[in-house]
Amino acid sequence: MTKILKHQTLTNKRIPKALGTLLVVMSLYGLTTGPEPAAKAQEVDLKVGIVQRFGEELTDQVTLKATSGDRLTVRFLSGDMKPETVQLESLKLETVMQPLQTPALEEYLVLNHESTFETAEDKANQWRQLGIEVEVVQPERWQVWAKRDVYQTPLLRRMLLQNLKAQGDTTAYLATKMVEKEPKASFVVNGFRYNRRELEISAKKNLIQVSRGANNKNPRLYAGRLRLQPNAYGTYTLVNQVPLETYLRGVVPHEIGGGAPYAAVVAQTILARTYALRNLRRFTADNYQLCADVHCQVYKGLTDTVPLADKAIAQTKGLVLTYNNELIDALYSSTTGGVTAPFSDVWNGPERPYLTAKVDSPNAVWDLSQKSLANENNLRQFLNLKQGFNETGRDVFRWRRTKTLEQITKHLKRYLKNRNHPLVNFTTIQQIQIVNRSPAGRILKLVVQTDIGNIEIHKNDARSAFEPPLSTLYYLEPIYGDNKILKGYAFVGGGFGHGVGMSQYGAYNLANIGWSGEQILNFYYPGTQIQPLSPSLVFWQPPEASSPFQLSPHK
Repeated sequence: MTKILKHQTLTNKRIPKALGTLLVVMSLYGLTTGPEPAAKAQEVDLKVGIVQRFGEELTDQVTLKATSGDRLTVRFLSGDMKPETVQLESLKLETVMQPLQTPALEEYLVLNHESTFETAEDKANQWRQLGIEVEVVQPERWQVWAKRDVYQTPLLRRMLLQNLKAQGDTTAYLATKMVEKEPKASFVVNGFRYNRRELEISAKKNLIQVSRGANNKNPRLYAGRLRLQPNAYGTYTLVNQVPLETYLRGVVPHEIGGGAPYAAVVAQTILARTYALRNLRRFTADNYQLCADVHCQVYKGLTDTVPLADKAIAQTKGLVLTYNNELIDALYSSTTGGVTAPFSDVWNGPERPYLTAKVDSPNAVWDLSQKSLANENNLRQFLNLKQGFNETGRDVFRWRRTKTLEQITKHLKRYLKNRNHPLVNFTTIQQIQIVNRSPAGRILKLVVQTDIGNIEIHKNDARSAFEPPLSTLYYLEPIYGDNKILKGYAFVGGGFGHGVGMSQYGAYNLANIGWSGEQILNFYYPGTQIQPLSPSLVFWQPPEASSPFQLSPHK
């Protein structure tokens, strides 16, 4: 069975209701140039970044090949800015550093670092409530930047930063460097080397093989067209423009696993389609829509497609999961650990009524209304239970991982450095304490006591800040050495991933005991409806921020 990958899921524009005309929606996202009837709504193309930061390393190489009997058509601008087209069987893309005539200032005003898009988007909404124009970006982890086309000059950026600091903010900072060289995409045709910033690549059969690295190992086959384009970080993104239903062929088997029972595959297919259409805004700053890894959905093109998944895609064509006529936030993870988490247990932002705390079992193994997992003793008792759950027997259903203080310190420092945290230079950890949990057992607040102050860590970051935990459903056991000196901690928990929405392994069990795909979705997303795409559906509308934004220093 293909290994199930954790889904870390879930820029701010409303998709209009007029899906039937598609005029506004499709032009907004570059999907088409004119109106189409509602019956064809599910045939839209997606823009998926399959190589996101090409050129970060000077040794980066990507080789594109046509399939047997076909040729690639490569379009770009010539030196005098006229369109130029070449045809060839294969194309090797590299990057070369070209000196600039004069050094250029590259500068961004970074307002926040976050582990996930969902929390970054909520922070972005809070900044907008203060009248500050921002954008969500992903140079590595997710960040919120002051919008570049608004704060265009060094003076404007510094004035904004000074104003924020005067109000008590300690997280915003300027990322500044002088650039003397810039990477240019490079390729050779007929012995002549071209350096270009943008390329469009297509093939008559609409199939292109892509492999990374000098050895051309592990090639993947992609349908549709490719485009190499600059991104917001001084490098390039290779974008696959692919029809939605074809995209699903490269997602469903790699998310749910090649050996999944059919009803679980049906549920995953409807979720994957819903997720894609709701999340077209994630990479607005980089001029594409979705990525191809666990920050969106795992997408591998037409490599290793599975007939059972193809069948589910065909039989559910155009079907999405909705709540109050809007596509749901179709979040899912590998393993919940026996209890699903509400949205706000993991991320900041308004609750989704259909994402609730639910014991992940068809049996009455635990009553959350009587024994809340916010209670530490109840949580420990719950995590000692192993039988009767949908995920019983899975390796990541229950786990225990031990780390020394030195190992924990190293990982925590890396986490703090990435966020420009003022306490990054602490020397020793004196204690780690979980101070607040949700009724579903997820950590809401954790405090690390160090030699120079306390570091508060919230929600999903209780997993990101440390190496061992696979989820935020865990408790800590201190490990002492001689003379009762703290030496480390055991992280004892359950589940793999954020635990919100459907458990992929849980769906296996429900399908195996005879549940349908619709029943599985109703179990994990109560109150939702499966609907065909129609003019009345809203893809996504911007929510209000979770709370008024108050600038304050780290605690």
